[in-house]
Amino acid sequence: MPPYIDEHTGTRIAQARKVRRLTQRELADLSHVSYSTITKVEQGVLPASPSVIGSLARALSVPVTELTGQPYLEELRKDQLDGLIQPIREALNVYDLGPDPDVFPRPIHELEAHAEKLCALVRATNIKQVAADLPDLIREATTTAHTARSDRSWQLLASTYRTAYDVTTKLSYPDLGMVALDRMGWAVERASDPILGGIRQYLRAVAYLRAGDCRTGERLVRLSLSALEQAEEGRVRDVATGQLHLGSAVLAGRDGDESKAGAHLDEAQRIAERTGHAEEVHWLSFGPTNVGIHRVSVLAELGRHPEAVRTAQETMIPEGWPPSRLAHHYTEVAQALLWMGSTDAAFKNLQMARKLAPQQTRYEPTVRETYAGLESARRRLPVAFSSYGAWLGM
Repeated sequence: MPPYIDEHTGTRIAQARKVRRLTQRELADLSHVSYSTITKVEQGVLPASPSVIGSLARALSVPVTELTGQPYLEELRKDQLDGLIQPIREALNVYDLGPDPDVFPRPIHELEAHAEKLCALVRATNIKQVAADLPDLIREATTTAHTARSDRSWQLLASTYRTAYDVTTKLSYPDLGMVALDRMGWAVERASDPILGGIRQYLRAVAYLRAGDCRTGERLVRLSLSALEQAEEGRVRDVATGQLHLGSAVLAGRDGDESKAGAHLDEAQRIAERTGHAEEVHWLSFGPTNVGIHRVSVLAELGRHPEAVRTAQETMIPEGWPPSRLAHHYTEVAQALLWMGSTDAAFKNLQMARKLAPQQTRYEPTVRETYAGLESARRRLPVAFSSYGAWLGM
């Protein structure tokens, strides 16, 4: 069956493979992805899952973004988002220059309130407003940190760098996201905050997960769990620890280790029963719901798609749960449904993701892969399907 478009992830995989002068069977041996999967992905018959893309990118020695086609520049230009990236980059680059004589920061409590507001807007998926506000906030926080040199001011700066990571990765600039995490680590060291340090390592582990490097991601999580032992006991530490166990579960699932993934999920469940819902503790969205959502992710990573869909149906989502996390969940369920051949249900989940978080969903590689797979299957899809593709820019 022909692919939906000439330029898709499968096409890019084939191009990169040919540049390396590898046959499909040779690539299968190098990547530990089956020959059948590679042939179907290259033809556009099957969508490339994140785990497949990561494994192939590592085998081909290219970044994941080269295979997925990120960043999606034409769409960013249409949304007037491309021009917001460079100011963020410039704000990240002045981290060690000391106070800026041309910047007159607001009082620290106002900056903290602004930083919290931007975190909330990220979870509400209002990425454009956050990207527009963030550079000036980073510059103010940078000058404040270099002037006050207090733990509180460095914690504030670390928070702005964490938001820069969130924004740049959601807009398909993972390399800039890694720069933001490096800056966050620099600020965390000066703040002497083990909780923020653990969160930063967790975010690094997620970045390595996206890049298909599960081994490094697992090492980072182990280091983070060890570092958190230095933090004061209490709910905040429990939330951060629980989130790290969820990250470990997904990493183990992508690595095919069902037993290890299950153990981390069970530990996260025990912690969540103690903490309850804690969506605003460092904006990690941790709690019983997040554990259930991660069970779906792990089952999908293990290729157990019917169980993933059934678990998703059994997971109760409370009113007001963060749209950014819920939209991502719907994209994962959509891909699992596609693998099961349930095309109508898969598309409905893509529509729900768009309704909840349009800016985030438009730049999510899994959404594009799933849409291309649905187009390739091409059964009785609704008229809205074509308009969805036009919205994605496909």
